[in-house]
Amino acid sequence: MIPDPSQKYKAYPPIALADRQWPDRKLERAPIWCSVDLRDGNQALAVPMNVSQKLELFDALLKCGFKEIEVGFPAASNTEFAFMRRLIEDGRIPADVTVQVLVQAREDLIQRTFDSLKGVKNAIIHLYNSTSPAQRRVVFGLEKPDIVAMARRGTQWIKDRLPLLAGSNIRLEYSPESFSATEVEFSLEVCEAVMEVWQPSAERPIILNLPDTVEVSMPNVYADQIEWFCRNLKCRNAAIISVHTHNDRGTGTAATELAMLAGAQRVEGTLFGNGERTGNLDVVSVALNLYMHGIAPGLEFSDINALREVYERCTGMTVPPRHPYGGELVFTAFSGSHQDAIRKGLAEWQKNGETGIWDIPYLTIDPSDIGREYREVIRVNSQSGKGGVAYLLESEYGIELPKDLQREFGPLANDAVDALGREVSGAELKKMFWQEYIERSAPLELQHFHADGTGGVHRCRASVVFHGKELAVTGEGNGPIAAFVNGLKSAGIAELEVTDYRQAALGSGTEASAISYVRVQTSDGRSVWGAGVNTNIELSSIQGVVSAINRALLGAQGSK
Repeated sequence: MIPDPSQKYKAYPPIALADRQWPDRKLERAPIWCSVDLRDGNQALAVPMNVSQKLELFDALLKCGFKEIEVGFPAASNTEFAFMRRLIEDGRIPADVTVQVLVQAREDLIQRTFDSLKGVKNAIIHLYNSTSPAQRRVVFGLEKPDIVAMARRGTQWIKDRLPLLAGSNIRLEYSPESFSATEVEFSLEVCEAVMEVWQPSAERPIILNLPDTVEVSMPNVYADQIEWFCRNLKCRNAAIISVHTHNDRGTGTAATELAMLAGAQRVEGTLFGNGERTGNLDVVSVALNLYMHGIAPGLEFSDINALREVYERCTGMTVPPRHPYGGELVFTAFSGSHQDAIRKGLAEWQKNGETGIWDIPYLTIDPSDIGREYREVIRVNSQSGKGGVAYLLESEYGIELPKDLQREFGPLANDAVDALGREVSGAELKKMFWQEYIERSAPLELQHFHADGTGGVHRCRASVVFHGKELAVTGEGNGPIAAFVNGLKSAGIAELEVTDYRQAALGSGTEASAISYVRVQTSDGRSVWGAGVNTNIELSSIQGVVSAINRALLGAQGSK
């Protein structure tokens, strides 16, 4: 990088639009969507899709609800031509869907394009030529009048050939390629020249696509370009203003949304942003951004995981884990504070019957709306806290830890995960909990326990092994646990008090078990938790006491 980039680069000049209106507008409806996955997205692949892959992705786009799909550049290759013919001849295009084909302003390519469209019901012929100063100078070596003449000739060649497709509904889309880097006055001149040849009307409007072919400015400048164009275009009601953004500056989504505020009625883009260089607009992101604001997007992404699988299989591309909405980890929190907030928010949502306005911390939409599951939301690694640990144990195994036990086990689990250096599953967390609490059998091990009682007094008889020596334990108390603890005191095994006791069911039916959580306070003032699991409720509580004693005697982490 050079010390003074101004010696090599300059900012794109802003648009003189002092009374711009778009900043005060708000989006209230979805645009007309056009998928360009099969053309622009396919063109960007190192290995372009074959016909069968394009057919599978075409069907996936139909399932999403796209009514306009740019299926290719039929004059570019035999594969593209064959795909167009396959769609028509096999009757794969629904009656309410319009296919779109791209073609340069060259007569031979236009003729080949018309050949590919024979028998089509509804089609958009997308004509383009480059208009920016750099393209005029470097690529064509032409002046502005030559560029205008090129656009007019291309339009006339298309218009002259319409009788070849008699019976088909043919519409025209025109793109001044590199609109974002073209003087807005010249873009307007070229588009109006095309309209003069085509003669659109309010009933049969032309599509004027104003592409952000290369992002050369901030999104607000692009929005100014769109608003200026809309305000100055003659016969505005005879044109649908379309945008096609790329992502060179990483602001393709912002540019599109601001352009919609500025007057754009139609949006072209691809699933998950596949496209040349840094990609096209990600249609999924913009559609679901509308959805999270309560606006019906007009596209269906109820099973985004399945859509992602089709996309990745057909294109050979992968969706990054943190890609908006579609990435594997976008509804995942590893941060402990995030996990705790999500868990509490979901609990409140479920308590309210999963109705009302969605307002869950850190989750902009309900994952289940797009086919994700709540268990995907919280995952645990070394950055996680007690909230994430507790959530996984509860959601996957029904193990609902008391708050104070969460505070005790959370750091223990995090230390173990930190040592592993990776994410852990719910099964691994359960195993950690079992090893730390349930499977404790030293230095104290329960061999036998029996209790009975009348009149509020319970007596117990038990046999235990303590430091390898078998001992008989007898005691009395106001319940089985108290009788057992008093018996341990009398036997000189442990001086402690039970300060908390909880019990819950694990599973249901004949396989159901009880899990007991027992907190004890030792003679030196420490509070330590234990846990026991047994099909016998009474025995699960006694095993919980044994677990707590073992952890206390071994100096397990507790609290004062």
